[in-house]
Amino acid sequence: MKIIIVGATGTIGKHVVKALEAGNEIVKVGSKSGDVQVNISDPQSIKSMFEKIGSFDALVSTVGEGHFGPLAKMTDTEFRVSVNSKLMGQVNLVLIGQHYINPKGSFTLTSGTLGDDPVVYGASVSSINAALDGFVRGAAIELEKDVRINSIAPDVVVESPGYFPFFPGHIPVSMNKVAQAYVKSVLGAATGKTYTVVE
Repeated sequence: MKIIIVGATGTIGKHVVKALEAGNEIVKVGSKSGDVQVNISDPQSIKSMFEKIGSFDALVSTVGEGHFGPLAKMTDTEFRVSVNSKLMGQVNLVLIGQHYINPKGSFTLTSGTLGDDPVVYGASVSSINAALDGFVRGAAIELEKDVRINSIAPDVVVESPGYFPFFPGHIPVSMNKVAQAYVKSVLGAATGKTYTVVE
């Protein structure tokens, strides 16, 4: 399979690459590194990425910037960081990518547990995670050519200790467990699913 991994050198992405690289052609995409570069906040950059890569069998996105901060001081501009990057960046990977993906291919996006299990300072990210999961359910019944779509919703991961203070009482998830959720989405048969990954 030809698999595009957007965010291939990131905290989660590098583990997804390792979990899927055996027997597959991996196209590593990053904002500044990888085989191809993309700015996911720019639809034209996304289109250019697909033009360079051509047809593919699966796309995994592990990217998206989100804003953490107190609701009482949150501004429209701060909230839109999450909207423009994590939400619309990933949505546009599908809206544009559907015209390049091979029949029976798949998209796998990244949301997160905050969509269902919010934490203090996470209102913006909670909104975007829930929206992504909703988009996956809605897109699953309309994607053509038997193309599948799922989302992965990991809890805070062991390799992101900077976020631990935001997640009191949460047990950080192992990277192997998170990576295997992406493998399940890419190599499985389900569509319209959100795979929640918690310890």
